[in-house]
Amino acid sequence: MSKIHAKHIFTSESVSEGHPDKVCDQISDAVLDACLEQDPDSRVACEALTTTNMIVVSGEITTRADVVWETVTRDIVRKIGYKDENMMFTADGTKLLICIHSQSSDISQGVTEGEGKYAEQGAGDQGMMFGYATNETEELMPAPIIFSHKILQELARRRHEEPEKYPYLRPDSKSQVSVSYENGKPVKVETIVVSHQHTPEAEMKVIEKLVKEVSEQVIPQSFMHPDVKYYINPTGRFEIGGPHGDTGLTGRKIIVDTYGGVGSHGGGAFSGKDPSKVDRSAAYMSRYVAKNVVAAGLAQKCEVQVAYAIGVAEPLSLNVDTYRTGKLEKDEQLEEVLQEVFSFKPANIIELLGLKHPHRNGWCYKDTAAYGHFGREVFPWEKTDKAEELREAAKKHGFKI
Repeated sequence: MSKIHAKHIFTSESVSEGHPDKVCDQISDAVLDACLEQDPDSRVACEALTTTNMIVVSGEITTRADVVWETVTRDIVRKIGYKDENMMFTADGTKLLICIHSQSSDISQGVTEGEGKYAEQGAGDQGMMFGYATNETEELMPAPIIFSHKILQELARRRHEEPEKYPYLRPDSKSQVSVSYENGKPVKVETIVVSHQHTPEAEMKVIEKLVKEVSEQVIPQSFMHPDVKYYINPTGRFEIGGPHGDTGLTGRKIIVDTYGGVGSHGGGAFSGKDPSKVDRSAAYMSRYVAKNVVAAGLAQKCEVQVAYAIGVAEPLSLNVDTYRTGKLEKDEQLEEVLQEVFSFKPANIIELLGLKHPHRNGWCYKDTAAYGHFGREVFPWEKTDKAEELREAAKKHGFKI
């Protein structure tokens, strides 16, 4: 969306915690959490696969933590809600294969401080990462993706907290919201699509009523209107779902994880990776920076790109795009300000955001693995505590705001 059209419709989707790919993301991140809780220096690259009555957990993990991989995996599946044998995938009955070995020593020497060619901790891989923020919602997120997430979050909350009232809801679901824009600003919701797995005896009229009720609850009324089009379980039935309906893999929903297709994406997935992997930590940092830029009033929209070489601490490049909404004369001037206020070195990112010690600060990586990594205040990269410092730095440079 680098160009602002006078009128256009943009669509984003979300998938629930029970979606087969998201089951895998949560398993991978639960493994990471378990390792970091005992050993903050753990190096983790964990992948999972799920299918009918089968889970495979694999990857490269070097840790001093004593983790029972099977317990972690089955606990996650149980919490998601896969307990009914009729779903052909359950926490206790599904076969589990664990294939884990240590991280490559070649990689380790490049990302461990004091080892390899450089004294500082280097990036865990090469690549480019993006962060984005926009003032179109209170979360400073694009409207289509945040609305899509909120619909599924509320449906999941009701399924977990009021099972006696919603016994027909099963874990797997998807949402999609289309939003109409005028002159770069969202003005109304055009279409809402929700497919929600259900029990055989469920009545479609009941599910349709529930989805409409939830949508009207979580989406601001200023965006809603009587002509919103709903497509709820448009195939007619959705009984077969979860890993029995589709094979799941870690890292396959990267657009759902970020900004719903708005802005750019570096290509790397997040889940199952410890913070030495800049695929994850630098993407979080880029969001943190972009969000603070928008919160500071320096732009209405902001995208930050940073690039790395494996084993090298300093980023190779930093690029900022405010989509012609920036308050400074040039985006290059904003780049100067950002480099004064923020450090993009991996070790500094990890320290600033507390990425080795999530449990100390009331969050965990598993919670990032469903309903988006961005837009929820519980995560440290969602803070806007650098906004005032950014404004002051811009003034110090003599830039007019």
